[in-house]
Amino acid sequence: MRLTLHGTLLGMRRLIPVSLFIIPFGTAFGIAAVEAGLSPLQATLASALVFTATAQFAALEFLSEPVAFISLALVVLALSSRHIVMSAALSTWVNRLPKSKRFLVLAVLSDANFADALPDLQNGQDDLGRLLGGGVMLWTTWVASTAVGAWGGDVLGDTDAFGFSVVMVCFFAATVAGQVRSNTKLLVPVLVAMGIAVLTLPILPTGWNIILAALVGGTISVWCHGE
Repeated sequence: MRLTLHGTLLGMRRLIPVSLFIIPFGTAFGIAAVEAGLSPLQATLASALVFTATAQFAALEFLSEPVAFISLALVVLALSSRHIVMSAALSTWVNRLPKSKRFLVLAVLSDANFADALPDLQNGQDDLGRLLGGGVMLWTTWVASTAVGAWGGDVLGDTDAFGFSVVMVCFFAATVAGQVRSNTKLLVPVLVAMGIAVLTLPILPTGWNIILAALVGGTISVWCHGE
C-alpha cells in the first residue's frame, strides 16, 4: 500500500463539496459549546482533538456540575463505536502501512472519507492518500467552522435557519445506494439494518440503535455471503 501526496490532494479535492456542508454543523457546535460553559479556545481544541461531531454535541449535555463522567463516557462510546467497525473494514489495507502513517490516516477517519475511499480500495486502489486527504479536508473544515462559531456566534444567529441538516443524510443514503447497486448481495443486510435502526430509535438510548443495526446487518452479511 502507498500513501502519496497526489492521492492525498485528490482525496481533499473530492470531499470539498461535502466539507462545505459541515460548516453549519461545526459553527453550531462552537456556539453550543460556548453556551455550555467552554471557552472559545476549549471548544476549538475539542473539535481538533476529538473530531467526532455526534459525540461532541452529546458531551455538551453532561457538562453541568457535577459532571456525570460515567454517563458521558458511555454515550461517547456508543456514538463513536462505529469507528471500530470502519477501522476493521479498512484493516486489510491500512495495516500494510508503517505504524506512523497508519495512525496518521486513522486520526482523521470519519464517515464521509470512509464512504468515499472504501469502494476504490475494494476495487484494487492501493493509495491510501485518498482516505487521508478526505479526512484532512473534513477535519480542517470542522475545526475552522467550530472556531468561527465559538468566537463569532453572537453575530451568526440561528444556523438551523439555513436548512443544511438533511445534506449529510442524503450523502450517506446515496453512498449506500451506490454500493448496493454495484453489489446486490448487500441489499438484504442493508434493508434489515435500516429497519432495525428506525424501529429501535424511540426505544434505545441515542446512538445504540445504529450500533445494533450495524451488528445485525454485518452478521447477516457474513452469515449469508461470508462478507
